Amino acid sequence: LPLAVVGGGLAQSGGSLRLSCVAAGHTLNYYTITYFRRLPGREREEVACISFHEATKYVESVEGRFTISRDGAKEKVYLQMNSLRPEDTAEYSCSASAERVCWPNGYDYWGLGTQVTVSS
Repeated sequence: LPLAVVGGGLAQSGGSLRLSCVAAGHTLNYYTITYFRRLPGREREEVACISFHEATKYVESVEGRFTISRDGAKEKVYLQMNSLRPEDTAEYSCSASAERVCWPNGYDYWGLGTQVTVSS
């Protein structure tokens, strides 16, 4: 499953960006999808997850600001990021798991990331 995240870039504090997790030529319908981010100098962390049954979970620091969702064709998983803060600056990537709940214990596929930079 050739995962990749598109849609990163530069935003101002308080602004918005939308990321898309895609797998060219494949549907993501059968997977639980998690967005990760790696902040500078820190380990990768789970940010948002949408399960096979479309239940969602978020890390506390983004709760109420970020929303994860699937598109109608089940080919993309979006991460809508609002009220961005400089501390959201990170490389964002997505992963797919055959497990059906969030947060999965393991992942089957990992994708290429994209840089999100939030200026103050």
